[in-house]
Order: sequence, then C-alpha cells, then structure tokens
Amino acid sequence: MGFFDDLAARIDAADTVVSVGLDPDTDRLPEEVRDADLPRWAFNRRVIDATHEHAAVFKPNAAFYEDSDGWRALRETVAYAHGKGVPVLLDAKRADIGNTARQYAEILDYVDAITVNPYLGEDALQPFLSREDAGVFVLCRTSNPGGMDFQHLELAAYDRRLYEHVAERASGWNDEYGNVGLVVGATAPEELEAIRERVPELPFLVPGVGAQGGDAEAAVEYGLNSEGVGVVNSTRGIIFAGEESPEWASAAGDAARRLKERLNQFR
Repeated sequence: MGFFDDLAARIDAADTVVSVGLDPDTDRLPEEVRDADLPRWAFNRRVIDATHEHAAVFKPNAAFYEDSDGWRALRETVAYAHGKGVPVLLDAKRADIGNTARQYAEILDYVDAITVNPYLGEDALQPFLSREDAGVFVLCRTSNPGGMDFQHLELAAYDRRLYEHVAERASGWNDEYGNVGLVVGATAPEELEAIRERVPELPFLVPGVGAQGGDAEAAVEYGLNSEGVGVVNSTRGIIFAGEESPEWASAAGDAARRLKERLNQFR
C-alpha cells in the first residue's frame, strides 16, 4: 500500500481529515518542557498524546527542526506518531537537481510524505516521485498573500494561470507515479474550486484554516478528492490553543476535536 491508501484508511478509521501541524516554536514552548533534554520532542509528545485520535496526519515543518537537537526531536516525533497509528507528512518544500535532490529524498526513509516545490521541474522532483510508497504534495496555490506574485501569472501560451498549469502537470506526474497530491490554500476558495475542477483525482493538503482564517467549508468541499481523501491543516490554532494555560496540552486536544467536528459537518 502507498501513502494515499494508508491515508484513506486512517481517515476512515479516525473519521477525520484534520492535519495537525507540529511546529514547536522554541519561543512559545511551555515552561514545563523547556528544561527537558529535547524540549521540542517533549512538547510534541504531549501534543500527540492529546490530539492523535483526531488527526488524519501529523505535519511537522522542517524549519523548526534544522539543528542537531532538532533532528533528534523530529526522529522521536515521527516514531511516536507512527506508534499511535498516524502517518507523518514532512512540510519541507524540497526540490533541487542531481545528487542534491537524491539526498533530500532520503528523508522519505523515515516520514510518509513530503511537500515539494515544482519550480525546478520534473527532474528535480523525480527522486521523490520515484518513491512510490511515499506521498508527494506539490506546491500549487499557497495560502500566503505573496503567493499572488508568481502563482497568478497568466501563461499566454497555455491560456491559464501558472498555478493551474502546475496542477495539470502534477496530475500528469500522478498518472505516471501514482503518489502525487497538491498543496492548495484555504484562503483562496475560488482558486481552490477551480483547481479541483481541473484535477478531480488528486488529494489536496489544504493549509490556512486555523490562524490564517481560511474557508473551512471550501477546504472540505474542494480539498477532498472524489474518494474523500485529502487533509485540512491547522498548526498554531491547535498546538498553541492553550498557550497561556497550564492545561495547554488538553487545550490542543480540544482544538483538534473541534476542528474535526467542524470539518466533518461538510464531509
């Protein structure tokens, strides 16, 4: 079974399409974990304990782990999430050429899926795409305001916008490799709908529903493919929901449960 088969099974088993982001910003960690050997791991463990029953996937962002202790914390986090039966999607936005891309792709020995940047083209993504057991989420229409700078450019030769062209190329890659999804933000629901019309079969990772205030109904209606596979991510809105409370872990669990219930209204 590949990643998207595993994800579909997890969605059915836990009745959830929630992706819980695990971005342990060291400036925001609770006092009680700051003296741990690996504070980020101590924080993530508590969050996973509180949220795993509501999570279709956990999504750590590589930026929060890029030092020696951070990579140790990430390895522990991935193993612990797997122990709870939850797949792990690393938000790394990787891509490069030649042996560099092959080195980046080795992280798929440990995580189940990864986000990649299509700007360098198919040859830069091939080391990821060729891992048929892994999921590869291609950046398409991101949730940040600056995404408009390039993603909305009109391609005269193709009579479409750049993000639409990315979606169609990704669909072609999926036809060949069978393991491709898209990253499409919930903060642009019209574009989310338009992309879904172009690529009905691809699962989406939809960020932006939590702290960024994206459209939850559109995220579900257009983020899930015809088989109901896809995930909607919240990070800060879950893991820091109880930032000022001694019960911060249970607050994270409550936030994940509420998001699951909110999204399930539209499934």
